[in-house]
Amino acid sequence: MLVLLPPSEGKATGGTGAPVDTGGLSLPDLAAARDAVLAELVELCSGDEEKAAGVLGLSPGLRGEIAKNAGLRTAGTRPAGEIYTGVLYDALGLGSLPAVARRAAERSLLVFSGLWGAVGVGDAIPSYRCSMGVKLPGLGALGAFWRGPMAEALPAAVGDGLVLDLRSAAYAAAWKPKGEVAERTVTVRVLQSRVVGGVEKRSVVSHFNKATKGRMVRDLLVSGAAPVRPAELVGVLRDLGYVVEGGAPEKAGRAWALDVVVTEL
Repeated sequence: MLVLLPPSEGKATGGTGAPVDTGGLSLPDLAAARDAVLAELVELCSGDEEKAAGVLGLSPGLRGEIAKNAGLRTAGTRPAGEIYTGVLYDALGLGSLPAVARRAAERSLLVFSGLWGAVGVGDAIPSYRCSMGVKLPGLGALGAFWRGPMAEALPAAVGDGLVLDLRSAAYAAAWKPKGEVAERTVTVRVLQSRVVGGVEKRSVVSHFNKATKGRMVRDLLVSGAAPVRPAELVGVLRDLGYVVEGGAPEKAGRAWALDVVVTEL
């Protein structure tokens, strides 16, 4: 099973590893595209600060990210699973996984990125700031830029296995499974259930969404479960205690869409 994750907006710093090798990351066929984005991002952030801040959508308090991006070619690195932080990654808790589950995470988790396309959690990368929603002056919108390279690289990575797609909308735009691969893809929406005036109300809440997805991935890794079809994944999640609704699409060539219903974290 391949699990697709969004990155975090905030990222840890302090990498001490060798500078990034774009061809040494997971999905090495993306190296040329990574080099193109990296070159333009470094050039942008090495020039006019106001322009860079506008392109990257940075508030005055985040201007330090510009200098960080300008030094990406020589910056120290650390595993991507340590670079990405925030609610989802806190709940996932990669650093505290048992050894077997940690190895499974390094094989099966892909984090999508506006800069790198997608990386494995064990890949060595520097801290950076560049979301998939950025429109670089020379390359254009990164979501559109990555579609071609991703369409070439991802099917081979998926193989004949299952895809659990937990990306946010901006990152999902960079690669959309098609045909037979889509039929082996499962998307998940997390709904919070509350009783108001004796009536159940459901809503999408960001914090519940991120925390639940992180916890769900952790539970799957720790359980050692290896579902190969969407229906098997539904069964595994229910066995793990999740309330799962939804299922197979009505039309061929489309992904399964599941709702995971929670009442509290």
